[in-house]
Amino acid sequence: MRSVRAFFRQPVAATAFAVAAAIILASVFANVVAPHDPLAQDLRSANALPGAEHWLGADTLGRDICSRLLYGGRITLTGALIAVAVFVALGVPAGLLAGYRRGLFDLVASRVVEVMFAIPVMIIVMVVVSVFSSGVTASMLTIGILGSGSLFRVVRGQTMAAAQELYVKAARSEGLRARSILRRHILPNIWGPVIVQTTLFSAGAILTESGLAFLGFSVQPPAPSWGSMIGEASRYISAHPWQLIPPGVLIGVIVMCLGLIGDGVRDAVSRTDTVRRPGRRAGSRRRGQAGRPAAPAVPAAPAALSRPGAASPDAASRTPASTGAGADPQPDAILSVRGLTVAFGRADSQTVVVQDVSFDVGPGESVGVVGESGSGKTVVARSVIGLLGRGGRVISGQVFFDGQELTALPPAALAKIRGRDIALIPQEPTTTLDPAFTIGKQIAEVVRRHDRRPRAEVRARVIELLSLVGLAEPETLVGRYPHELSGGMAQRVGIALALAGRPRLLIADEPTTALDVTVQQQILDLLRDLQDRLGMAILVVTHDWGVLADLTERAGVMYAGQVVESAPIEDLYHRPLSPYTRALIAANPHNATKGEPLPSIPGQVLAPADWPIGCHFAPRCALATPECSAGPVELRPAEPGHSVRCLHSASAVV
Repeated sequence: MRSVRAFFRQPVAATAFAVAAAIILASVFANVVAPHDPLAQDLRSANALPGAEHWLGADTLGRDICSRLLYGGRITLTGALIAVAVFVALGVPAGLLAGYRRGLFDLVASRVVEVMFAIPVMIIVMVVVSVFSSGVTASMLTIGILGSGSLFRVVRGQTMAAAQELYVKAARSEGLRARSILRRHILPNIWGPVIVQTTLFSAGAILTESGLAFLGFSVQPPAPSWGSMIGEASRYISAHPWQLIPPGVLIGVIVMCLGLIGDGVRDAVSRTDTVRRPGRRAGSRRRGQAGRPAAPAVPAAPAALSRPGAASPDAASRTPASTGAGADPQPDAILSVRGLTVAFGRADSQTVVVQDVSFDVGPGESVGVVGESGSGKTVVARSVIGLLGRGGRVISGQVFFDGQELTALPPAALAKIRGRDIALIPQEPTTTLDPAFTIGKQIAEVVRRHDRRPRAEVRARVIELLSLVGLAEPETLVGRYPHELSGGMAQRVGIALALAGRPRLLIADEPTTALDVTVQQQILDLLRDLQDRLGMAILVVTHDWGVLADLTERAGVMYAGQVVESAPIEDLYHRPLSPYTRALIAANPHNATKGEPLPSIPGQVLAPADWPIGCHFAPRCALATPECSAGPVELRPAEPGHSVRCLHSASAVV
């Protein structure tokens, strides 16, 4: 609706639309508005100029030119409509599937389109009209088929770009089917270029039909069409030039109007996108800016470590990466990851980005994964629900959820679990919401996907979810668009979307990114409150030690695709055994001493292709020795519930 209003605010585009609509409606209702029978001959008025009886004059047989234009528009516009219908019916679905699914269909469809572009269109059309007696229908079908390749390319490119948007990835994480994502989230956001291409093709189709009619390959006399009227008038151009003007001007006007409509749609869509995707609000802060929740140097032991039901005598031993690839899942764990190894690229040139990661999450527990950017935290989290993206796959290891092995499930079966049993709160909340739909519609779609209800009950459930995450006036909020929300409100809406399927495991990927300090604390308090009220387990992915201390009970520290240390939160803060963990805590800005330089880790996380054979942290580690690079370093238990991947972990103890 916003794009429609933006379109009609443009005087030129609105005028062009009104003129084109008037021409089309006049042709459709020609039997009502035409002043004469288009076939009736009046030789007394032959070659008459415009006057009271014949508004646009008469042709050489005394037939009324105005009436013939109105009835002829039916033929010309119907032919153009046939071509446009085929153009859209072939180009849009094929482009959507090729851009979203990729793979073999994309390869075959792209090659077919390349062949279509190499075919001389008019020669094929001439062959078709010479074979089929119904020249208009056959020729326009051919034009639509051969022209659909251009729309296919536009839709495919737009779909490929839209499929990478975070709101599409969020829709997949919520368990929506592919056809629903294409229909409700991708197509509405690419309709602008589709309409532009369609209007331009419509103009070309009108010109093509008129050209064929001019050459005599359309309707046969005395039936009128715009092109045939030009052909008839051209025979008498020297004696009666006026007869060329009405059909020529009418074709020029409708073609020009369609071009202006396309320009208007393009401008309206670009203006609407500017409104939908504004810059960050003044109240939000960028990542790395001051004001994040402080992580205490030596925090008190999290209360959740000893809460009933969450910590049994064996709970301390169930730490991330505490078991190997071949170990059985913990019987009381809701999520067990064993020996997870993930790679991107083709099988003959793949790059491993995560190596041999194992951990457990018990019912109602909060487990964290922490590390620098590029350490593989998000890849591990997305591997659990099968959202690695193009080229990513689990090459070894297993993921058990409630005893069911997820990596062996077909995509359709995994999609049923995603969003219903396991939900994801992705990063950047303002970009994970579809800008084309209101908040209420987006949440209602997820509710209908996982909980079939009547429309009235769906709306009640949406309001209930918005209230559950602490948003005021949910009845009003359901009608607002994402760009009308602050960062904190958008994050709460993202949590509401994740809760729509009543999940038992919530994956929070950087849940406080880009939020100011006050809003961050509110989101953390909300997650703790929801966990207590709903009994969910939470897997937290973060680089913020404050979030880790505030929300989790146990955590694994990742570096360059490996877990280098895992322990209860209290142990990680009090007694870090890995040099990397110790360096991370020391580099926390909230632990800085006034007047002294902030400690930092030299260098940066190595790219997967540059990982050494031995310890991945060795090139940046002050304790590294030649032994560290001689061979792989295994994760080993150092003490009960505490594992470390380091040959010199004793030297790192503080």
